[in-house]
Amino acid sequence: MKKAESGKGVVCAGHEETARAGAEILAEGGNAFDAILAAHSAACVCEPALASLGGGGYLLAVPAAGEPVVYDFFVQTPSMCRNAEDIDFHPIHTDFGSVAQEFHIGVGSAAVPGTVAGLFSVHRDLCTFPTSRLFEPGIRLAREGVRQSAFQAYVFRILSPILTASKEARAIYAPTRTVCPEGAIFRNTDLVTAFEALSREGEFLFYGGEIGEQIVALSHRGGCITRNDLTGYGVKKRAPVVFDYRGTRILTNPPPSSGGALIGFALGLLENLPLAAYGFGSFEHLQAMAVVMEQTNEARREVHGEGRGDGELDRFLDRALVDRYRREVAGRVRCSRGTTHMSVIDAKGNMAGLSVSNGEGCGHVIPGTGVMLNNMLGEEDLNPAGFHRWPGNVRMTSMMAPTAAFWPDGRRLIIGSGGSNRLRTAILQVLVNLIEMKMPLEEAVRGPRLHWEGGRLLLEGGFAEAVVENLVQRYPDFRLWEGLNLFFGGTHGALSHGLSFEGAGDPRRDGRAIVVA
Repeated sequence: MKKAESGKGVVCAGHEETARAGAEILAEGGNAFDAILAAHSAACVCEPALASLGGGGYLLAVPAAGEPVVYDFFVQTPSMCRNAEDIDFHPIHTDFGSVAQEFHIGVGSAAVPGTVAGLFSVHRDLCTFPTSRLFEPGIRLAREGVRQSAFQAYVFRILSPILTASKEARAIYAPTRTVCPEGAIFRNTDLVTAFEALSREGEFLFYGGEIGEQIVALSHRGGCITRNDLTGYGVKKRAPVVFDYRGTRILTNPPPSSGGALIGFALGLLENLPLAAYGFGSFEHLQAMAVVMEQTNEARREVHGEGRGDGELDRFLDRALVDRYRREVAGRVRCSRGTTHMSVIDAKGNMAGLSVSNGEGCGHVIPGTGVMLNNMLGEEDLNPAGFHRWPGNVRMTSMMAPTAAFWPDGRRLIIGSGGSNRLRTAILQVLVNLIEMKMPLEEAVRGPRLHWEGGRLLLEGGFAEAVVENLVQRYPDFRLWEGLNLFFGGTHGALSHGLSFEGAGDPRRDGRAIVVA
């Protein structure tokens, strides 16, 4: 954790260089929105399997003056799907050590990317620095290289079947025939060209100009993205979901994203329980969290038509939001893939939370750009009736949930998480740790977590052995990790109280925080 009693702000992210890029901009007088765009440019080099110009995401903007807004620039399904026999789409298997997982890649797994449109939309509305300056950290790192961290080397190893799936991808990620190992210098010089061209020509280059033409040409080799899909893509600006929990005002990602509303539902269930009296890590605390996670999953199944449900969702969220949630989320294509997050607060009180994803990448790079397209169409949950039957021209929905919290005493938090389906329970537990357990930010982020899904209880190490023994008698289908694990998300959070700033990067995902004095 980093902390200062006065300063220019705080940046938290999933890599030291990502956080440093944002901190540079704050030090130069930029605002939180300038800083987070600069941080993202660095993340495209430092965290390339998670952050890419070929993916999508959400930015929660809380301006010091003005209304909060969520920029939805998540990926979109193409307008039409090609015949299955003409699609470049195939499974690969990755080794997570204790479990293997199947992903689907190929040009045909790529949905219409939204990141570039989102970045430029935020820039027009909220930024003060030119894009040429905000892309500088990414350009510098892409040209000079960044030393591969242990965590990123681990991600590269897991995803090596994807990162080596095409000649162009191998040239970037495995120039010596194996993916870039820990301690080696990783470069992506083609990305320099892309950033420089975008800073000169703007987003049209990506959607209607030369890069757009390259995407369409690549798609002709077995993909579904057309020129009309690219030129028709638009950023959606939405009002955040707003609710109160024990006097703390919460803002988070609205429908059609799923995660924010489900966090609100879970907090509504918890509000009637004396969690603080239970104490963190007690049997009563962990049992309550597990039951609420189970009930939240039941509510999700009700909305998606996967179970009978009992109307619980109506009791704990505003009826209008429930109706909207059912209408906008049910039937949409859902995606729960690899994600990273950045959080920034500046001295003027602006707050920015950016969650982005490239899935795992489709294995193919847009020629000459160093940008790997996403593989969001390759998720099995997307196609319960079989692959290649998704509805056309529909904004996909995600669990990503950049979230802000406001205490009556003036404290302000911006937080989000990676972690696929686990990110909403990771954010939920950090909020409970802060609001109920009165933990400092670093302790709230580092505290061990649990997750319930599919009838199985998943526990990190760190809870008392006797408590765990009692808990697993109730949940005989369980798994226990020895310590903290990236499976349980990566919640990078920034907190301010006046001009006092602190930040906590989640150690599960190599998180870093920098306070700018």
